[in-house]
Amino acid sequence: MEIVKKRRPSEIVLGFFLLSHPLPVLLHVVAVTVFALLAAWPHILWNVIALVVAAHAAMQLSIAVLNDYCDRRLDAVSRQDKPIARGLVRPQEALLAGVLLAIGMVLLLLPLNPWALGISLLYFALGQGYNFGLKSTPFSGIVFALAIPLIPLYAFVGVGRVVPIVFWLVPVAALLGIALNLANSLPDIEEDATNNARTLAVVLGVRRSFLACAIFLLLGIVCVALLTVTRTVAAQGWLIGPVLFICILAVCALIFFFGPSRSIASRKLYFYLVAATCLILAGGWLLAALV
Repeated sequence: MEIVKKRRPSEIVLGFFLLSHPLPVLLHVVAVTVFALLAAWPHILWNVIALVVAAHAAMQLSIAVLNDYCDRRLDAVSRQDKPIARGLVRPQEALLAGVLLAIGMVLLLLPLNPWALGISLLYFALGQGYNFGLKSTPFSGIVFALAIPLIPLYAFVGVGRVVPIVFWLVPVAALLGIALNLANSLPDIEEDATNNARTLAVVLGVRRSFLACAIFLLLGIVCVALLTVTRTVAAQGWLIGPVLFICILAVCALIFFFGPSRSIASRKLYFYLVAATCLILAGGWLLAALV
């Protein structure tokens, strides 16, 4: 008979906080907030912005919680610091929380237009497909490449404004999405390989994953530069120039200060820096095109 550990309320709160993957979710919330504000500027309806951000936050939290639920058996063996493995949160509680957050997402989206709901449901399906099997396959990179472009598209559609640059942002965001997938997988690549997970990063290996991540970031920067120079997307040069320069410097820093020879612990910081670079590039480009 299994003995159920008695938990203090503070342990339960800590468990759900860790289960929510707070930093990655915060990055997504910041991203959708930036895109929504850019889309609505200068006629900002704060109630609409709040719904767009809250719905996306609920979706990201659902995906994050169910990610740990799906990984609970592997975590019990190799990641005993995880909240479910530690006994802070029980599996059925994580599953219930994930489902309730998904329902909350839909309820928050109902006052918005149907396109916002449709785009969110597509992103949600990709995220849960990643959790329930695609994470351990090379298709994980494709999931990110398809999902990341939906974030700015959702933000613009959510506030009721669609401009041509949003569609040009899709291929750029797809390139950045693959870079994010590789950066996100790098901290766990050895563990994933031990557990026979065939993620894109595992297939490429540590060295080639770092290299591919930098290449996809640079390709995104080059695409933005070419679209700007050819005037395919009109953007203010005084603004997009510094954005591109900062992003190139960031990629150079990622190449020189991180890599296979560095500690595994440094790869978490590497992921956050890659995410910040992607946000600066996409957000700065949008700002330069909209002002």
